Amino acid sequence: MEKDMTTTTKSMVSLPELFSQSTVAILDCIQAAKAVVTQTENFEKFSNFMEKITLILKDLSKSSVDDSESLRNGLDIVNLEIKVVNQLALECGSRNKSYLLINCRKILKQLENSTKEISRALNRIPLARLDDLRIINKITRLCKDMAEAEYSPSVMEITVLEMIESGLQERNVDRCYANDLFVLIAERVGVPDENLAMKKELEELKAEVQESKLGISMAESRRMEQIVELLEMADVMTSYEEKAKRYENERDSLGTQPLQALQSFCCPITMDVMVDPVEISSGRTFERSAIERWFADGHKDCPSTSIQLDSLVLQPNRTLRQTIEEWKYRNKMITIVSIKPKLQSNDEHEVLQSLCELQDLCRERELHCEWVTFEGYIPILTGLLSAKNREVRTQALAILCILVKDSHDNKERIAKEDDALKSIVRSLARQIKESKLALELLLQLSRSSVVRDVIGTIQGCIFLVVNMLNSDDAQASRDSRELLDNLSFLDNNVIEMAKANFFKPLLHLLSSGPDEVRFLMAKTLSEIDLTDHHKLSLVKDGGALGPLLQLLSHEDLGMKTVAVKALQNLSSLPQNGLQMIKEGAVGPLFEILYCHSLSSPSLREQVAVVIMHLAKSTNSPAADDEKISLLESGEDIFKLFSLISFTGPNIQRNILEAFCAVCWSSLGSEIRAKLRQLPAVQVLVQLCEVNNQMVRVRASAVKLFYCLTIDGDDISFQDHVGQRCIDTLLKIIKSPTDEEEAAAAMGIISNLPKDLQITQWLLDSGALDIIIFAFITGRNRNALNKEHGIEDAVRALCRFTVSTNKEWQKKVAETGVILELTKLLVSGTPLTKQYAAVSLKQFSESSTAMSQPLKKTRAFICCFAASETGCQVHRGICTVESSFCILEADAVEPLVRMLEEGHFGAAEASLDALLTLIDNERLQNGCKVLDQVNAIPPIIKLLSSTSTKLQEKALGALERIFRLPEMKQRYATLAQMPIVDITQRGSSGMKSMAAKVLAQLNVLGEQSSYF
Repeated sequence: MEKDMTTTTKSMVSLPELFSQSTVAILDCIQAAKAVVTQTENFEKFSNFMEKITLILKDLSKSSVDDSESLRNGLDIVNLEIKVVNQLALECGSRNKSYLLINCRKILKQLENSTKEISRALNRIPLARLDDLRIINKITRLCKDMAEAEYSPSVMEITVLEMIESGLQERNVDRCYANDLFVLIAERVGVPDENLAMKKELEELKAEVQESKLGISMAESRRMEQIVELLEMADVMTSYEEKAKRYENERDSLGTQPLQALQSFCCPITMDVMVDPVEISSGRTFERSAIERWFADGHKDCPSTSIQLDSLVLQPNRTLRQTIEEWKYRNKMITIVSIKPKLQSNDEHEVLQSLCELQDLCRERELHCEWVTFEGYIPILTGLLSAKNREVRTQALAILCILVKDSHDNKERIAKEDDALKSIVRSLARQIKESKLALELLLQLSRSSVVRDVIGTIQGCIFLVVNMLNSDDAQASRDSRELLDNLSFLDNNVIEMAKANFFKPLLHLLSSGPDEVRFLMAKTLSEIDLTDHHKLSLVKDGGALGPLLQLLSHEDLGMKTVAVKALQNLSSLPQNGLQMIKEGAVGPLFEILYCHSLSSPSLREQVAVVIMHLAKSTNSPAADDEKISLLESGEDIFKLFSLISFTGPNIQRNILEAFCAVCWSSLGSEIRAKLRQLPAVQVLVQLCEVNNQMVRVRASAVKLFYCLTIDGDDISFQDHVGQRCIDTLLKIIKSPTDEEEAAAAMGIISNLPKDLQITQWLLDSGALDIIIFAFITGRNRNALNKEHGIEDAVRALCRFTVSTNKEWQKKVAETGVILELTKLLVSGTPLTKQYAAVSLKQFSESSTAMSQPLKKTRAFICCFAASETGCQVHRGICTVESSFCILEADAVEPLVRMLEEGHFGAAEASLDALLTLIDNERLQNGCKVLDQVNAIPPIIKLLSSTSTKLQEKALGALERIFRLPEMKQRYATLAQMPIVDITQRGSSGMKSMAAKVLAQLNVLGEQSSYF
């Protein structure tokens, strides 16, 4: 009764009112999502979807959409999921930020689930009777985008989560590990890197964990407690006095002499103390890298006993590893204690040797720096800054730089030492190596608010720092500028004058001075090493761009040259590059580049560099927002590309890199199409085949060639790609000098037309071995360790595995690559999995023909010998190498898992591969195999996919499967409703097939009202 009343109440509300209510709820959710300060990018992505839904609801309220129960149910689901996300957003706004970071995957999964549920709810809107095609397209496109939406943690968040998991698994991490983890978390959630703030954050996290225990499972609660325990190991929870006392107790419990390593600590192969000891099946322990090399060389026996091993599995010997770590820990502590009296020796050689040893220890581990501080080294080191020996002072400065890097306490300790800061300032005026270290140390010290005040009061400090602004050493110039920035809060006119005098007069004279002065000012801007901040301020606020662009049109060649050099210096920053394009720099630059009479070869080379910088700036997000383009017309593209054939290698390379950049910009597809209309492919092929003296030009040409193959047609390449070009590309992949060039070469190979002649050339050139061994198997993957390179390699392999050419298939199978492809079904990217499945499908198509018939056994022998049953599907003798059988390769289960991973291309390829098992006479046996691996429920799920192609293939597969009564009996109930749904919303062809399958399931008569 109550349910009927609820239904009646719902139906009483008019459809426009329902749309209005849903819109209000969505707008509230958008507001809550935009207020979230964590996972802002992901919540913004969700908000964008919601804003599009509000527009669709607005359109629907004005349209003639049918008021159906399906529509109302869909709106109910949307409202329900909106409430879920609204609550999620509110929780993210009120909970501890570290807690949210640790649980970000769970949050994003909930956000992703709600997005997909809303997508499915929108699919309930009856579109068939809508007259407005625009609304239908908007809803369809939005449903597809939301169904495919993925929400991912940031790179830093993934790093934090991986460190947490590693720490929980190892269970023997030290305080340094906990410190690094805590610093990463603090940096990500915006907590200052100070003990009090971080301690407060940890206390709030603990409270949050306690409070949330009621709402989570026992296992999840225990995991959160373990994470808190891991973070409590960090130094933030222990005062300096407590740590110093603990160190003192440990040190006093040790002897005075380091212990020799036990024989069991040393690897029997290398005879060195082991870092990562592992045990093999013979019971002996070796260094991991040493025993891996032993096995890689083909040995199957134990190096110590020569016993043949039944397994090559390596088992970490954690107990021995921990014992070795404890031995090292003890000896390092004794060594640090023993160095101290040597530093106070009068023997300079001994002092220098001890300083070197101490520096190595400090660099080795953060914990050693802590021990050095506890041992009272800082006063000794600051005292050595007054030594007469320059090397002693330099080494002391280097160690102090290490000690203060991440320690506020050590910064303050140095400042409190008598004359320590004065000694550091005096080192600013000495030779370059010492002065640079002194500057670095002062910069580190200036990051402490306590020490900063003291530095500014030391006589001569500001003058010496300003003097280093124009240092020939770029790092010293940057450090001095940053140090001045850190000190600029002081009421000290010297600093402001020094900084102001550096730019303001220069810009004034550049714009209004006589030509001789303008030349000098432009020359200064061309040669000075500027930070990105100052480059931006010179263009955005300083007005440097206008005067420099005027100088480009100056009659004097020297004036043009310094102006171009200055623009080259400033244009390396993308924001400046875009500003230069907007202010009309491209025209004058092209004029210099094209007109030999207005320039010199060196000037044209510099102009090409500027143009390359401007091109790269068009790849920035700001360029996409403002639709900024470097090349406005086909004529611009033609003129610039034509220069490649008539210029030297430096200009060629920069123009090629410029085209690479614009080809990846928001307008890249248009530019790629126009380049293909030119003889660009022919020119690039010629450049790819140049000799090694022009290897940098070749690399740029290969990368641009790859850009053009991405969306080009076969005709663009068939006339120009020959045996020589293919040989060159394969040589680049096999012996690379540039990783990106090798990746691009593999991309070209994968994109080449599937032409019989090209495939034969590839085979003749040894492409098969190069693709397989250089990339897919990972045996020589130094040249390409990026995921898209593996994708291209697996895609390239597909041309050799076509079932129409058994000889090619045999060649591929003999390399053992089928098992490698099976591994990629588990570990590869979605595209890698898709291409691997395509090859396996093509292999499987040949399996029946390649399977060897079973030998007939004589009647009198068969009673005494076990008969061979053969392959479960092919009923013959199958192996991976001889019949390419995907059952023998253990590929069936990974292919089944791919059906549910959400990538349409991978799901389609895996379904195609699985369907080869039920072709023709293999239907009975193949269905049994699919049933055994539980493949049929995922195929049924594909009937509800947003991909029409997947729906059609799944429906066709089920039509075959349900020809078998046992399959029909087992899965009819599961498949019935999705098939009925297709009869309502599918294409005409699919409706006919769905009706046929329903007839197979004997439900056509019962459900005929559906269609």
